[in-house]
Amino acid sequence: MIISLIGYRGTGKSTVAPALAHRLQWAWCDADAELEHSSGRLIRDIFATDGEPTFRDMERATIVRLLQRDRLVLAAGGGAILNPETRSDFRRVGPVVWLKASISTIADRLKIDQAGGHQRPSLTGKSAVEEIADVIAVREPLYHEAATITVSTDQRPVSDIVDEILAQLPTEWQSGCEPQWGEQA
Repeated sequence: MIISLIGYRGTGKSTVAPALAHRLQWAWCDADAELEHSSGRLIRDIFATDGEPTFRDMERATIVRLLQRDRLVLAAGGGAILNPETRSDFRRVGPVVWLKASISTIADRLKIDQAGGHQRPSLTGKSAVEEIADVIAVREPLYHEAATITVSTDQRPVSDIVDEILAQLPTEWQSGCEPQWGEQA
């Protein structure tokens, strides 16, 4: 069983994943960090030298490998849902939690992220707010298609977000003996 966290960058996937995993007593993984570790390269460098299509192929291969695990909370990259097979795979292995935030919240979080040296590549070359709005407009239907649970992360402590996710999971999971994903209604 895997719980996949999806959403645009800056919505809290990498922050919520370890907190949720801790509560479930599961492992967690950030797919982008795993991709960087396994390739020995930063995502921004892959984009700059090889382009987005190569990055997306690497992302897909990383996710396929991670989805073989069990009892894992997976923080997926923001664009992982662009691949229809990945969207399907996420739903096949367990619940898919779409973490949403307002454009202004995302922009503020990305500014902090970039100030900390974790600059992510621009996808459109536009201003941050314009890029966020444009990319979310394209991806929102895909996030919606993939998600089984949707949670807003605007102005909320991580513990509240985790509580909301857990409240929407089957109660059996809280006792450590979750049902098989395919057996749920």
